Amino acid sequence: MTSSTKSKRNLVLLSRSAAAIFAIYGSGMGFAQAQSSDTVAKVSDDTQISKVVVSARRREETLQDVPVSVTAYSADQLSKSGVADITGLVLTLPNTTMSASRGTNSTLTSFIRGVGQQDPLAGFESGVGIYLDDIYLARPQGAVADIYDVERIEVLRGPQGTLYGRNTIGGAVKYVTRKMGPATDMRLKASIGSYGQMDGVFTASTALSDTVRVGGTLAKFKRNGFGTNFTTGEDNYNKDVSAARLSAEFLPSSALFIRLSADTSQDDSNPKHGHRLTVGKISGAPVLGNVYDTRANLNTALGKKQQVTQSGFSALVEYQIESDLMFKSVTSSRHDKSYAPIDFDSLGTVDFDVPALYKNKQFSQEFQFTYTGKAFQGVAGVYYIDANAYNKFDVRLLGTSTFTEGDIDTKAWAAFADASFDLSKDLSLSIGGRYTIDKREATILRQIYLGTAGSPAMGNPSAILFRTDTNLTKSDLHREDKKFTPRISLGWKASADQNVYASWTEGFKGGGFDPRMNLVGSKLSLDKAKQGFLPEQISTFEIGLKSAFAKNTVLTNIAVFHSDYKEVQIPGSVAIDTNGDGKDDSFAGVTTNAGKAKIDGIELEATARLTDAFSLSGMFSYIDAKYTKYIGAGNIDVANLRVFQNTPKQTASIRANYDWDMAMLGNSGKLTLSSGLAFRGKTYQFETPTPILDQDSYKLWDASLVWSRSDNRVRVGLHGKNLNDARYKVAGYLFPTLGEGSTTAFYGNPRTYTLTLDYRF
Repeated sequence: MTSSTKSKRNLVLLSRSAAAIFAIYGSGMGFAQAQSSDTVAKVSDDTQISKVVVSARRREETLQDVPVSVTAYSADQLSKSGVADITGLVLTLPNTTMSASRGTNSTLTSFIRGVGQQDPLAGFESGVGIYLDDIYLARPQGAVADIYDVERIEVLRGPQGTLYGRNTIGGAVKYVTRKMGPATDMRLKASIGSYGQMDGVFTASTALSDTVRVGGTLAKFKRNGFGTNFTTGEDNYNKDVSAARLSAEFLPSSALFIRLSADTSQDDSNPKHGHRLTVGKISGAPVLGNVYDTRANLNTALGKKQQVTQSGFSALVEYQIESDLMFKSVTSSRHDKSYAPIDFDSLGTVDFDVPALYKNKQFSQEFQFTYTGKAFQGVAGVYYIDANAYNKFDVRLLGTSTFTEGDIDTKAWAAFADASFDLSKDLSLSIGGRYTIDKREATILRQIYLGTAGSPAMGNPSAILFRTDTNLTKSDLHREDKKFTPRISLGWKASADQNVYASWTEGFKGGGFDPRMNLVGSKLSLDKAKQGFLPEQISTFEIGLKSAFAKNTVLTNIAVFHSDYKEVQIPGSVAIDTNGDGKDDSFAGVTTNAGKAKIDGIELEATARLTDAFSLSGMFSYIDAKYTKYIGAGNIDVANLRVFQNTPKQTASIRANYDWDMAMLGNSGKLTLSSGLAFRGKTYQFETPTPILDQDSYKLWDASLVWSRSDNRVRVGLHGKNLNDARYKVAGYLFPTLGEGSTTAFYGNPRTYTLTLDYRF
């Protein structure tokens, strides 16, 4: 049986499974995904579930009508569940993995439907796009943002290249911030919790006149560590983040809206070092008992402790040309800088220490025209981005310091359009496409210095240069990729409460250059280095059914999809022998287009309000992601030995909510008890199975007790996360042949309790 036949068979089986599951869940039994929005008024019958408005297609539509796999979380929902940052959403998202990258507190690693990017180095871009108010964040540094000042968060699954750009081949995550109202509004959120947690967020806005509004937010998030660094005596896994946001809105007429915004954040947490899983090869250092403890000695990079700073400015202009035609301009400039001391061996000696600096900057401009007629709706526009990603680091190992510097420039232009036509009363057709020109240039320098004190560029001016292994400039490393990515979707309103859609979408992620490449001691030729790695391409066929039952008290969303994934970019870091003595003495980056893959999956989300007080919600997802071609060493196809990283086959969650009307007890407000259980299947850290690092399936249990005053001006909540105190790996390093051997893991948070107060003045 051919791989194509197998894929078609799998898709048929998944479609039948979806129908069977739909029959069960449609009756109100089983998993559900609660969805609400504080921007949409509730219907008059409190037993019904309020409609959700999303902007997945760059125009406002209800969640049940939009032919896209999207999950939305309102600010009210996030507050009630006690979700602190975006990684907390993953437990209720189908086929999605999001976590802080290894060795960091605020850099995001994200995968949706098997597509993503683990390494945040210059030259690499994630297959999951992160957006702040329609502004694409080209780099993942600082993207593990604490949730504040948002109206809602939308998570789109599947290729979104038509409307969201060249790199959103796995999906997109959208932060949508609140617009200010005409009345003065002041809000305070304070939190205290386990491990010395003390958080505070203060938001205020006011109208200076009928046409001008200003506002701002100040936030501080602080917590002690979950473990201890026994070499430095400092906390490990602590948190110390400050953030601020300022906005000014201008409404010179009813047709014109202008918003200027500036934001900044600074992460001063201690370096987050890994937990060794093996005994030291040279020192015999034993494995520590607490997975959050470490012995890492590296605490600074370029003389500074771990720090991530980011800032940005944006200008939004919306002009209502006609009642059904709007023009929008989105302008943005963003910068970030990270000082990252990475101690690969997590021991108290200079054995495998990597102090690093990352710097990123970007400017982007987008123009859109949106038309919302009765029988025709659409959006068209142009987009431009100019970005630079820079990193430099030392590898201090075995008596030498290897300095690596990568400087990557990206310029991309795109034109896009997406239109929906009503073919009949119940049948609609959507057609879209995006043409992108993606230009990449790079400079890469790699030098070896004697001693482990470091290179001149990393703070040691007296270092002695031993050899230059790689010295390539932009005249050597440049490439241009052009691609048209289409999308077509057919929607059928089978009944007033049943919407069926089928879509076919293409996407691609730009090619580039590995900033850690090495031409000495590796098998990388100069010609291959100059070519770089090619763009990834994906095409996805999806069938979905969005339904409402029992007078809108039960909602179900089901999607079945099949993806063909080509030229898969496989980045990796490998140990190398640079002096020819037969022993590994350094490491370098190797990124290849090694693979092709077939991905089949099913996703189910549902919510059921069983009574006025009791509701159930949850999700279930399954994915079968397999490489069909993976060319390894010696030009041998090793597809049967490779797996998809950060992509568990099964994920599921179920949550129950019960509301008590406190008026029955003579008090004002509502008391809500909610509890959820999430399951995640076995997760591989890399494309090659690594039993010592791979995470077996696990469950997480959380619960919240929240009291809200009837006017919603006061809310008090007690939230418990990971109440079963599970220990689960989210990332790791594997270099067993270098120095003491580096097999280290990073873990998700242990059991925590948080008491929150939300107060509107």
